[in-house]
Amino acid sequence: MSRETEAQLLLGEWACLGILYEGPSHGFAIAARLKPTGDIGRVWSLSRPLTYRSLEQLSGHGYVETVGEEPGIAGGNRTILAATRSGRAQLRKWLRSPVVHLRDIRSELLLKLVIADRCGIDVTDMLVEQRDHIEQLSAALTEQVDDSAGDVVAVWRREQSRAALRFLDQIMEPRQEATG
Repeated sequence: MSRETEAQLLLGEWACLGILYEGPSHGFAIAARLKPTGDIGRVWSLSRPLTYRSLEQLSGHGYVETVGEEPGIAGGNRTILAATRSGRAQLRKWLRSPVVHLRDIRSELLLKLVIADRCGIDVTDMLVEQRDHIEQLSAALTEQVDDSAGDVVAVWRREQSRAALRFLDQIMEPRQEATG
């Protein structure tokens, strides 16, 4: 199955592209940042083989390119990669798009926020859209709970939507104070 559009990139691929948006790097350094203890990996982690696979996919899409080499520590050369102009544009577009599903707040939205902060990309407008979307979901979920007493899944989803709204309010507050 082909993944031709930017919307079909996997989160690991977006994470790699976000790291390269900051500046050129090599696969080993990117993989280190994507370990569970890394600055990006604490949100979305990838093994080293999956990191290299993600970089190959990004290269195939024309979102990253080779810009040089440097000697490796254990011999051999490390290929230095950088985000292309197209890759940088696609990352900005992705970062400025709210997530659709409530279940993706923990993974996709948090990854977007961490990458946007690291890359200096303003996502305030996206956060406003995101909050509006979650608020609509929350209202629908509240109705669903009211209509289906005892449905633990509906209660769980409603509470997740409320937590997401509190989270968004908390991270939006300093941004609004800075502009307001």
